[in-house]
Amino acid sequence: MKVIKANKITAAHWQLFLRADPSRKLVTAYLKHGAVFELRQGPRLLATLVLLPASTSQLEIKNLAVSPQFENRGLATFLLTFAKEYAHQHHYHELIIGTGSTSFKQLYLYQKVGFRPVAIKSDFFTDNYVKPIFENRLRLRDMIVLKTNIA
Repeated sequence: MKVIKANKITAAHWQLFLRADPSRKLVTAYLKHGAVFELRQGPRLLATLVLLPASTSQLEIKNLAVSPQFENRGLATFLLTFAKEYAHQHHYHELIIGTGSTSFKQLYLYQKVGFRPVAIKSDFFTDNYVKPIFENRLRLRDMIVLKTNIA
């Protein structure tokens, strides 16, 4: 498999972006300055990744989404490894990612690949999203920020 930079944002990209982040407004804002990568199998889009510089030393994963029919096949882990390599190649010292406090599967995965929780953004999802978000039958309110150091 190979991760490539997306040269055009399509409806298929948007379907994946909005799976990871249901706010079209927020996604549109970070797409303006982020780098969009994709994972394809022939013409089929399997997964997307958006990376955004947070500072000269810190790169942020703003969006990572895998098509539902390709979940649980290691694609997210593959993209996280790619993000770490990209950060290293572009001389970033830290890679960060934010996820919901109720996103148990994602929290497990990020920690499994070396991310550590470093902050909580209280009420992030209630303050920034119009409609309430529920995951794992819980109301999502807070964001957990995780970080890994890039050697």
